[in-house]
Amino acid sequence: MFETILVPTDGSEYAERAEDIAISMASKYNSRIVGVYILDEKLIYPYDVLEDEGKTILKNLNQKAKKENVVVDEILVFGDPRKDLTTISKRMNADIIVIGTHGKKGFEKLLLGSVAENILKSVDIPVLLVK
Repeated sequence: MFETILVPTDGSEYAERAEDIAISMASKYNSRIVGVYILDEKLIYPYDVLEDEGKTILKNLNQKAKKENVVVDEILVFGDPRKDLTTISKRMNADIIVIGTHGKKGFEKLLLGSVAENILKSVDIPVLLVK
């Protein structure tokens, strides 16, 4: 049913819930997960800090998935989450996107806007929003 499940993550509470649901789905349907962390070009943090954070978040996703015998492909890119997730979903031939409804809090959230809302408007595959 779902061969490839795309999971954008930022390490937030909602993203972790989305990860858990994606892992459960992948285990049930014998799917692979594509975990995506995008270093947002609009954020003012040093690149190295964001890169290290992304690597850690993707590593944690991979460790959770291994416990359920689920394979995770990791993608860490620098760009605009609102645009690049659409491109990544097409290139990876994703069958579904599992994404948290809210990301990080505070100033970062103001800069990011609603990535989940944009995904709903810009892809032609199912999107599972996780609260």
